[in-house]
Order: sequence, then C-alpha cells, then structure tokens
Amino acid sequence: MAKKQQKSSYAGLWIILVAAVVLEATACVQYFYSRAAIRQEAEYRAKTELRRAELEIEKHTIEMETAGKALAMLAEKYVDSPDSIFAATRSVVKAIPHTTSIAISFVPDYFPQYGRYFEACSSRISEDSIYTRQIGSAAHDYTLLEWYKNGLKDEGGMWSEPYLDDSGSQKWVVSYSQPVHNRKGDVVGVICVDLSLDYLQQLSEYLQLYKGSYYSISSSKGMDIVARPDTVPGRKYTIFDEEIDATGWQISIIIPDEVIYADLRRMGMIISLMMFLGLALLVFIIWRASVNILRLMDSTAKNQSLENELYIARAIQMAMLPKVAPPFTDRRDLNIYGLLNPAKEVGGDLYDFYIRHNKLFFCIGDVSGKGVPAALVMSMTRSLFRNVTAHQENAAAIVNEINTALAEQNTQTMFLTLFLGVLDLDTGILNYCNAGHNAPVYLPYGHTNAAMEFLPVIPNIPIGIEPTFEFRDQTTWMTQDDLLFLYTDGLTEAENSALQLFGEQRMLATLAEQTNSRPRGMVEAMQASVEAFVGNAQQSDDLTMLAIRFQRPAIFMRNDIQQIPTLSEWIETLDIPAELNMPVNLALEEIVSNVMLYAYPGRSGRVIVEFAKIPTPETLIFTVSDNGIPFDPTTKENADTTLSAEDREIGGLGIHLVRQLMDEIHYRREEDTNVLTLIKHL
Repeated sequence: MAKKQQKSSYAGLWIILVAAVVLEATACVQYFYSRAAIRQEAEYRAKTELRRAELEIEKHTIEMETAGKALAMLAEKYVDSPDSIFAATRSVVKAIPHTTSIAISFVPDYFPQYGRYFEACSSRISEDSIYTRQIGSAAHDYTLLEWYKNGLKDEGGMWSEPYLDDSGSQKWVVSYSQPVHNRKGDVVGVICVDLSLDYLQQLSEYLQLYKGSYYSISSSKGMDIVARPDTVPGRKYTIFDEEIDATGWQISIIIPDEVIYADLRRMGMIISLMMFLGLALLVFIIWRASVNILRLMDSTAKNQSLENELYIARAIQMAMLPKVAPPFTDRRDLNIYGLLNPAKEVGGDLYDFYIRHNKLFFCIGDVSGKGVPAALVMSMTRSLFRNVTAHQENAAAIVNEINTALAEQNTQTMFLTLFLGVLDLDTGILNYCNAGHNAPVYLPYGHTNAAMEFLPVIPNIPIGIEPTFEFRDQTTWMTQDDLLFLYTDGLTEAENSALQLFGEQRMLATLAEQTNSRPRGMVEAMQASVEAFVGNAQQSDDLTMLAIRFQRPAIFMRNDIQQIPTLSEWIETLDIPAELNMPVNLALEEIVSNVMLYAYPGRSGRVIVEFAKIPTPETLIFTVSDNGIPFDPTTKENADTTLSAEDREIGGLGIHLVRQLMDEIHYRREEDTNVLTLIKHL
C-alpha cells in the first residue's frame, strides 16, 4: 500500500511539473503574440484617428483659405474704396464661424487720408458681436510681421508660424496670408485670416484616442501650435505622426505604453491567477485521484468518487457563466443580470452575454433531459455561441450555425430550446431568433401593467433536431429603460407540494410589481416568489432567468444657457444623417433655451434630451423633458411672418421655426414633468 501511494505521489508530482511548464510556455507565447497584436491595433487606431484629425483640421484651414481668397477678390474689386474694405472684412468674419479675426493691410501710404498705415480689421468679440476698425499705425507696424511679408511674395496663400495677435483678438493664432492686387496686377495689400489656437486645442482634446493620450501639433518649422505636455521621467511612450497636407503641419498622438498595454497587463494577471488556480485544481484532482485509486480497492468508495466528479463538473459548468454582477459597470446604456439554479449537481440550462462592436449578444436555453448528458450539450452550446458570434451578427445566421453543428453530432437525439438576441446599443434595434423557447416578457419602462406583453416570436423548432432547418429571425426596437425578461420553463413549471405549477400568471404578477426595478432586483424578487410558492418541495427542473434593461442615448443639462453648446456636440455623436445636424440643432436649441430661460423662475433645474431612431419607417424621435412650470408650446400660434417686425406680436416665432424644421410636435404633462416630443421622418 505504501509503495503504491509513493508511486502515485511521484507520478502526480511529475504531472504537476509538466503541466506548470506547459502552462507557463503557453502564457509566454500568448503574451508576446497578444502584445504584438495590441501594438498593431494601436497603430491602426492611431493612424485612423490622426487621419480623422487631419481631415477635421484641413476642413477648417481650407475654410480659412477660401475665406482669404474670397476676401482678396472683394478687396481687389473695391481696392480704391476703404469703406467697402471694412464691410468686406466684417461680412467674411460673420460668415465663417471659426474665424477670430480678418484684416486687409495695404502697402504704406496707399490711403493717405488714413495716414501711412491702413489696416482694416474685423474681430469676433463674442458669438454675436464683431468689432471692425482701422488698426494700422506706427505703434502697430504690420509691415514687420511674418504674415504680411509672406503675402507680399505674391506666391499665393501661405500660413504663418503661431504668434500673439495683440492688436486684434488678443489670442494666439496662426494666420493665412493672401496677396491683394490692384487693377494693374501689382500687389498693394495682404489679406490676413486668423485661426485661433484655442480651437485647435479644443479639437485635440475632443479627438482623444485613449484615456491618458494626448495630441500635439507643430508647424512646418517645428514651432508648437498645440504644445506637447511634459513627459513623466521613466515613463515609456509611443508616438504616431501624420503630416497635414494643406498646411505642412505635423500632428502627433502620444500614448503612454502603460495605457496601450493596460488590458494586456490585466489579462496577464488574470491568466496568472487562472494558471495558479488551474495548477491548484490539478493538484487537487491528482490528490483526489490518488486517494480514489486506493479507495477503489473497497467497493464502498465508488459512490464517493462519483459525487466528487459531479461536484467538480458543477464547478466547471458554473464557471462558464457570466459572474460579474453587475457587468459593464462603465456603461450607462445597459443593465443586465442573470441567474442559473440547477436542479441537480449539473444541469442543462444556460445563459450567456457579452458585447462586441457595441452590440450585446445574449442567449438563454434549456437542454432536454437532466444530468451529465444535458450539461455536456449545454457546454457545447455555450462554446458555439461564443465562437459563432465572434464573426456573425445576424441572429438567425447564428442559430443556424449552432443548429448545424449540434445536429450533426447529436447521436443521443437530444435537443435544445434557445432564444438568442443581438441588441444594437447605438440604436436600440433588437434582432432575435427563437428556437422553440419560451417567449420573453417585454416591459416598457414606467408604463402601466397593461403595456407588459410577451415578445412576438416565430415558432421555429428546437435546435439539434433537423440540421437543414432554416431558422427565421425577427426585429423590434427597444426604447428608454425598456426591459426584457427571459426565462426557462423551470420558472413557470416550478411545483409546490400540492403539485401546483407556479405558472405564467404568477410570473406576470411578480413582474408587474417590479416594472421599474433594476434587473438584479427583478430576478431576485422572482426567485424569492418562486421559493415562497414551492416551499419545502424538491426542485424538479433547472431555473434560469436573465433580465436586460436598455437605456437609449440622452443628455442631461442644468438650466444654464451656457450649456447650450454641449447640445450641438451631443447631436454630432448621434446616428442621424449629416444634413439633418443643423435643422435638428436649431429646433432643439430653440426648445431647450426656452426651457432654461422660463421653466424654472428663480430656481435651478435640469433639462433632459433623449434620442431614439426607429428603423421602419425610418424616423428620428427627440424627447425634451423638464419638471418646471407647466407649459404647452404647441398651443402657441405661429407668428404672422407676413407682418413687419414692428406690427408682429412678441412670441410665437420660435415654435413656428420648430414646426418648420420638424414633422411632428407633441406635448404631454406626466405628473410634474413637461414632455415635448419632436419627430422627424426621413
């Protein structure tokens, strides 16, 4: 007995050592390949982001150059009319929103009535204020400035190095110069169009690739336009560069290596922990196996060995399910919670979910039968779900691939009911396919219990029966805080000691009490309700539940008119056609500004703007809500635009504009909340 035990110990030690070496080698290979892949992905993302930034900057520099050329044409047309020169600079500044200052400087003594120096300048003081004046003087000798000298070279437009515009906008700017010719073709002046470095700084902050990364922009001569922050000693950085063709500037992304490889380090820690646990489990298994080999000499050890194996199988099976509660803590558009309670040591129920390309892939299923065979089918299905969804996004196509794989290997004639969904977190579009499973319950947030309903499903057959069966998918749309409750028949068919079923009515009644609860609270309340109903009766079937609450895009603002610019920035992030950005922005700004100004007299409050997009028919829906004083703007009559401004009554022009820009406007008062819905049909 002692020799057998010693041999078993030596064999177990060798297995542990070999396993440790193999695991360590595998981890090292995976680490280096993963590092290379992450570096390649970071470079691709950086180049893409740099190109996007380059296009954004080029858009505005080309806009400045176009303004300069247009002003040069105006100046050459009115080259002998100083008053027209002033008007031309003012009109161009007003037309180009990102221009801080525009000036036309003439060669000395060109307009003697204004003295030796004549420089007509218009500067943007604020969004609605433009200051126009003659700034040329001996104190401000523009003939010494770089942009003026560039313009006199008559080589077309040129960009200057950054400098402080102390005579105009009082900001650091870069200037675009364009020569002005008289009717003889001689250069008699220079156009100067200023682009504020503040705007480029804001753009660099907006185009942040990684958390902790930053941009820098330098001129063609190496002078900082957007300065690069000081690096931390001892910290490694990766720098990606791109040249802006229109100006010759160089834009760079500087990313700390610890930011790029943060996920890799976390993954390394997780893998190390898993290796340690795996080795610990291997030690445990080998130790238990050694003990069981010795106990096989006694017939009474057979049952104990079987129980141990089932315990391990249960642990492995449960380890395959998502465990983080709540998952996706960094997201505001999703809340999800699942629970699986097997009736035996191992079960045939499953659920799984994860996010890829901002789409939530999720499923819930129930394998026919119980015990180890059902658990094996469950494990295969979960693995197939992860593998297929890694390259496929259509629900029916995913289910078809899973069905084909399981049906071809189904020698035991087992089948599986499955509900699989793909939720687009950008739009709320839910694409789903039901394979003989219980229809989920759909709960609109904040609605009456009567609005609760079962999701319509096509009666596809279960998976694993017919490999050539073509499963069909369906599509619906989830809105703000709507909830989807999925379950297996272990819920509705739970029995008490009197052999009564829990049933759909009790399930719906419990859900009605939890309509506005978080998914975890709803699932736990349902579990408590089932346990109270079943009492001391033995659980006869696996019980699995999955609750998903979706929150569509929204922006929250205080009743502070200074927050209005954030509204246009938010609109640019939405999935709407580019040509609608301006009309939508105008309509929402009109409504939101009125709420900020009048809904909360003498007190603070907030305004919430929500967005949804319906695919069929394609429609944009914006909802503006506040809990200020009751006011229905739709009752306001349109202003009579045929009257002059003096004869027209005050008010009504704003809602008239909104009616012109949007297709439908609806108002309702819910308890203490004003809710205005704006609808635009595409």
